[in-house]
Parts: sequence; C-alpha cells; structure tokens
Amino acid sequence: MMREKKFMKETKTSKTTHVLPPDTNHHGTLFGGKLMAYIDDVASIAATRHARKPVVTASTDSVDFLQPIKVGDAVTLEAMVTYTGRSSMEVGVKVTSEVLLTGETNVAAISFLTFVALEDGKPVVIPEVVPETEEEKWLNETAKNRAEHRKARKKHSQELAEFFRNAY
Repeated sequence: MMREKKFMKETKTSKTTHVLPPDTNHHGTLFGGKLMAYIDDVASIAATRHARKPVVTASTDSVDFLQPIKVGDAVTLEAMVTYTGRSSMEVGVKVTSEVLLTGETNVAAISFLTFVALEDGKPVVIPEVVPETEEEKWLNETAKNRAEHRKARKKHSQELAEFFRNAY
C-alpha cells in the first residue's frame, strides 16, 4: 500500500511570545524550562499537522541554548517535520530572539524532537514527508545521522537506568 505524502512546508508552525518578568530567572533571561515547554508545544503542533493523529513526544535530542533571551525580548519558535519513519517523525525547532526596541535578532536555540503518532494507544502509519527547498533537503538528508545518535543515546540511557536501578 502506497503511503500518503505531505510537503515539509505543510507542517510549518510558528509561535511568538513576549518575554515578561515572570518568565525569567534571576539573571533576567528566559527560564530554560519555560523555553523547553514552548519548544515541545510548537513541535507537537507541527507533528499533529503532519500526522493528523494524536502524537506523543518520544524524545528530545537536545536543546542547545546559543544566546540568552532577555526580559522584554520577543521569542519566536519555528517548527517543521524534517523526517518521517513509519509512525515516528523528527521535528526541528529554531528559536529566534528579537530585541523589540532595536529589531536585532539572534538564533537563540535549536532543538530536534521525535514524536510518534498513535491511534488507540498504538503507533500508526503516518504520511511520508517530502522536502522541496535545498534547506529542507539538507535537514531531511542529515536526519538519518541524528537518528543514529538518538539510538545510541537511548541505549546509553537504558544502561544508565539499569545502573541506577541497582545503585541505591
């Protein structure tokens, strides 16, 4: 049976929010955990748009904080499904900060997450994602390397879980 196909651009999702004092730490920068929640939120919307099924976060590769996001800045998150397996999909998220008073922008963080589409609590087949632009093709082609790292990291995490199960 032929899988449905969807273009990457159909999954694009963006969210912009103003960074206010309750969102920040004692340094006046956005709480890392708050940013991680924003990332998971926008990524889950992109994944659901692609699958048109309920999704769950299977993993977050990393959140690389590249620049501080300060109180008063705007923070914009852009997410897109970059690669699909049978029931899982990788979603890339770019986080940009903007100093609203000057217009200066910076890429503040990058993250890749994996989601699985579910139906009745079980993984379900999703459409294949199709890249069109050079940037989309690069993200799609480099996803296999990220997936290998993800599998190695999961194996290591399982070993650590076994260690901690017996350590205390």
